[in-house]
Formats: sequence, C-alpha cells, structure tokens
Amino acid sequence: MQGSSFVLLAAAVLAWAQPAGVEGTWQGTLDTGTAKLRLGLHVTKNAGGYTSRLDSIDQGVMGVPVASTTFSGNTLHFELPASGVKFEGTLSADGQEIAGTFTQGAPLPLSFKRVEKVDTVSRPQNPKPPFPYESLDVSYENKTGGVKLAGTLTVPRGGGPFPAAIMITGSGPQDRDETIVEHKPFLVIADYLARRGIAVLRVDDRGVGRSTGNSYRATIGDMAGDVLAGVEFLKARKEIDGRHIGVIGHSEGGLIAPLAASRSDDVAFVVMLAGPGVTLEQVLYKQGELIRRAAGADDEAVALGRSVQEMMIGVLKSEPDEKAATEKIHAGWAKIKAGASEAERQQLDAADVTLNAQIRAFNAPEVRSMLSYDPAEALRKLKVPVLALNGSRDLQVPPQQNLPPIVAALSEGGDPDFAAVELPGLNHLFQKCNQCTVAEYASIQETFSPAALEVLGDWVVRHTR
Repeated sequence: MQGSSFVLLAAAVLAWAQPAGVEGTWQGTLDTGTAKLRLGLHVTKNAGGYTSRLDSIDQGVMGVPVASTTFSGNTLHFELPASGVKFEGTLSADGQEIAGTFTQGAPLPLSFKRVEKVDTVSRPQNPKPPFPYESLDVSYENKTGGVKLAGTLTVPRGGGPFPAAIMITGSGPQDRDETIVEHKPFLVIADYLARRGIAVLRVDDRGVGRSTGNSYRATIGDMAGDVLAGVEFLKARKEIDGRHIGVIGHSEGGLIAPLAASRSDDVAFVVMLAGPGVTLEQVLYKQGELIRRAAGADDEAVALGRSVQEMMIGVLKSEPDEKAATEKIHAGWAKIKAGASEAERQQLDAADVTLNAQIRAFNAPEVRSMLSYDPAEALRKLKVPVLALNGSRDLQVPPQQNLPPIVAALSEGGDPDFAAVELPGLNHLFQKCNQCTVAEYASIQETFSPAALEVLGDWVVRHTR
C-alpha cells in the first residue's frame, strides 16, 4: 500500500562535471510517460574533481549525494549502482545545457539547463497562520507495547470539551502528517476539522520523529494497541469530550482503525480513507495489475508481475522464519528468471536492484501480519458509525474490490449506521488526478480534495453533535 510502494524514481541520482564552468545549479525534467519529474542538480568543484547532489523536486527528495561522476571531453557519465541508474550526456558549446539519456530499466531522454536556483514544490493547501486553534506537542506511552508515542494535538478555541479524532497513517514508518512527496494530508485534514470544532491527534509512527520503537517490527495488533493508547490519552484531557473520540485511518490505517474500534467501547466512530475490505494478499495482486497497466504494461508483463508476487507471498505465508524466507525468495526469483523470455529477463534484471529492499519490507512482521488478515473480522463486530471513503481512480486500494466487502461485513454484523462513498476522479491520496498513476502523486499540487474534506467533515460533525 501507500507508504511501501514509492520506489518510482525518487532514488534516481544524476551527476556530471566538466573541466571548466560546470559548477553551479542545473534543472531538468524527466518524462516517464506517466509523470513528469523535475530534477535539480548542484555541482561543486574540489581538488579531486567534482561532487554533485540531486534534488527530485516534485517528490520532495532534496540534496541526495551522487555516488560517482566522470567527465571526459564534453561527455558526462555517472552511475548509481544501488538504484540501477545511469546517465550520459553531452555539454553544449555554450555550457548552458547537458543533453543525454537517463536509464533506470528503460532509457529516457533528459536534458539539464543552467539555472540560478531550482524550483520549489508547490503545496498550496498546507495551512498557514494565523490559526483559530491551538497546536500542542504531546507524548504518551503505550505501556503494553513498551513504546513512547509523540504527536500533535490540534484543539479548537472555545468552550469545549471537543469531540476528537485520532489519525492513523498508511504502511511503513510515517510521520504525524503522513508526509509523502511533500504532501502533508494529515496536517490538511487536522486543520480542516479543527476549524469545524473537532480536535485531532496525529502521531509519529513507531521509530519516527520522537516516537520510539520500530514500525516494521510491529504487527497490526501492536498498531491497534498504539491507537488505543491514544484514546486513553485523550480521555484524560479536560478539553476533550471522552464520549466522542473516533479514529480516522488512511490505507493501512483504514485496516487498523476498525480493528482498534472492535477492541474498545471507547471508540465512538470509525473513518476508513481508502481502507481495505479484503486481505492484503488480494489487494496486492489487484494493485500490482492496475499499476502496471496504468504504466503501459502489456499482458505478458502483467502476468510476469503476478507470478513474482505469488512466489513471494507464497513463501511468506508458508515460511515463518525471516532468514529462511529471504533465501527461498531469492531461489524463487532465480527460478523465474531462468524460465523467462529474453524480454522478461530484461525486466527482472532491471528490478534486481530493488529486490532486497522489497524482501526486507514484505518479510517484516508489519506486512506478514496483514497478508491473510481479513478486515471483515473486525468490521462485523462494530456497532458504531462507520464511513468508508474511496476515490474512484484509486489504483492501490481500488474501490471496486474493497467497498463491497466492507459494506457486506458491516451489514452482516448489524452495524446500524454506516456509509460507503466512492468519490469520482480521486486517487489513493484523494487528489483530483489526470492520469491517476502512482507516479503522478508528486506532480499534483492538490494535497487532499476539498470535496473529500467536505464529505469527511460533514460526516464527522454530524456524528459528534
């Protein structure tokens, strides 16, 4: 899901140099076919030659050190082996442009032009002062889990006590704002709800910011425990109405939210933002197909991706030992490559550089605990108001696959008050999208659709009066 799927081109690193006049700042745009990514390059001359740093502007990755650079004649060549990246370009006669080819799997044209400074990413929805609410730095313990959690509590000004919502992030270690490619959706949501009289607690995941622990080593049960520790923290505060504390989870957080609510009578409402209604295994298969097709993959490439997923997930479900699972996945990968066509082997070779990172992420307790977990188990136990919200163009947790099972489970359990809403034209981050690919998240200025905010805000206000 969300946080673990962002390989994209954020790790693509460029570097170059020339005997004279190459020092300075440069910017170019890489057109991947599904997104246009602005790249900034900063070159410095030193006694040993040149060093450089890369900015992936639209993805919010700034100042990445370049591993190695060579420049001969008027040709720049650099490689970043860890990411499978190569670049080779020619410096123009006037020293104002380097035109060349960027390769990470497939070769793409890329030109840098000299600039005074690189562009900055635009995120116009990020809240700006003055604010009609208080923002408090807070921390509390999950004593059962043995971790300390830190976050921000946004409290409306006025009489109080106020209803409150706890935000739950998506997969992987994320900060309290659920920051991704410089978008801060939880900050935007907290600002919006606070202006409508709802207090909001957003929290750094385990191991992020001032929170202790390790997100990758936490199971979904551990994460639900962290959420309930937040509920207890809010109940003890005089400015919070303990009868109206709810949970709002995005992506994986939309799985954790109903699980936490099923374990406590103190959770008054549940909001699932692009939350899954089926097992993670089912979500990953569909997600993989949709993302590949959106990137232009043919049936053969889609089938190859599915076979790799099935191999990895099959190993993880059958082999509890992480070291043994890693060895078996490597063996399975080699077997798939041995039986692949030449075109398929090229695709697999290009993916070799990210294989170990993917194995580490999927082999961790966080993902293992979700692979076969059926969200319906918790949903059938709920008797509190539930809102399931999805964008119609979501490729990561597609509404066609996930909303119907959510509705079915809530109906079977007899929940008296729930709604499932599919918002047209929105992606997994609830942005109004064009191509609606994962790669496009970074280039969209909108962080969270105002229409989605209104639906969310109206529902929460209505259920916390």
